[in-house]
Amino acid sequence: MAEEGSGTSPLGAGVYPKAHVLNRFIAKFVDAIIVAAAGKLVPPVGWLAGLAYVLIADGFSGGRSIGKRLIGLQTVLPRTRDISGFKESIIRNLPLALAYLLFPLPYIGWVLAVAITGFEALLIIGNDQGLRLGDEVAHTQVIDAGQLDLRD
Repeated sequence: MAEEGSGTSPLGAGVYPKAHVLNRFIAKFVDAIIVAAAGKLVPPVGWLAGLAYVLIADGFSGGRSIGKRLIGLQTVLPRTRDISGFKESIIRNLPLALAYLLFPLPYIGWVLAVAITGFEALLIIGNDQGLRLGDEVAHTQVIDAGQLDLRD
């Protein structure tokens, strides 16, 4: 157990408390609106712009997509206490990009896309740190902004 005031989390080195689940879902909903709008407003390249946003959104300044910035969340690398970049964003969002790629396929694509996003949502709810499959693979965690302690 860490001493009080030592700058490390009581959960262990590099582990942060789980971000509020509702905030994560609201932030992802905002990002989904942006993706859908890109597809409708800028055809035919809008669909590709939406896919690009799904992949790189969490690599923007401060590890925050537009939805995360509005809601007050950020994506970090808890082991190193760094903010995530584009590489981690692409890795952590591959399952969601797969769902986005499958969704245009009638029926089977819809079912698979809903299954992937539903599975990811259940992992967020059930995991102690709110980690989904993408977070486990990319070694990232979504936290409430301002929790990242950069002190040694």
